[in-house]
Amino acid sequence: MGIVEGEQVREAGSSLLAPSPGERTWPWSEVRLLPPVRPASIVCVGLNYRDHAAESGVDLPAAPLLFAKLPSSVAGPGEDIVIPSITQQVDYEAELGVVIGRAARAVSVSDALAHVLGYTCVNDVSARDLQFADGQWIRGKSLDTFCPIGPWIVTADEIPDPQALGIRCLVNGEALQDSSTSQMVFGVAELISYISQGITLQPGDVIATGTPAGVGFARTPPVFLHPGDTVTVSIDGIGELSNGVRARS
Repeated sequence: MGIVEGEQVREAGSSLLAPSPGERTWPWSEVRLLPPVRPASIVCVGLNYRDHAAESGVDLPAAPLLFAKLPSSVAGPGEDIVIPSITQQVDYEAELGVVIGRAARAVSVSDALAHVLGYTCVNDVSARDLQFADGQWIRGKSLDTFCPIGPWIVTADEIPDPQALGIRCLVNGEALQDSSTSQMVFGVAELISYISQGITLQPGDVIATGTPAGVGFARTPPVFLHPGDTVTVSIDGIGELSNGVRARS
């Protein structure tokens, strides 16, 4: 079977949501949502919010700073973020996730958004001690369960302007990040175009577009996640992605 593109997904979804006689419904308390997408590639963008670059004490990047999270790091809504013993500095990062719906290769900025299936919430969980010690970011960003995605995908037609969304991260109910996607240095269309010049984005791939100010390592004193915490990424027009935190047994 070939790659399923965004329009096929929308058509299939519409068919599944059509009411049928005698259909059964379940309360949310009895439903466990899985990750809304299992991406082959997760392309992430560092220092892509003006306020976050300022709190980190660095200049704005001249071009998108790209890195990757491994697909094995994906977790679903409500799934625990599991902290292994190799890290003691686990940070949260609320991010707008862009789900590709149509293959994008060398696309222009003006055509880029036509390749988007929709948007979701991403938590770019980061082991800061591993990230900074390694000198490159893949291990510190890609531990198991360190990429919660969800709770669902809102199709692009429901988000007319991805650069006008409030974005927040709450830890145990306290808002530690509270910003807007208007703070992005490089917008969604620019990112898709830039990435696609050398990397073909396939349907189902996810771009994590960067995080705003308020991350834990930049706070005084630093704030890191601990077992028993609950962390929630909230984005206007999309919803809330909540995950508990526990130690690996």
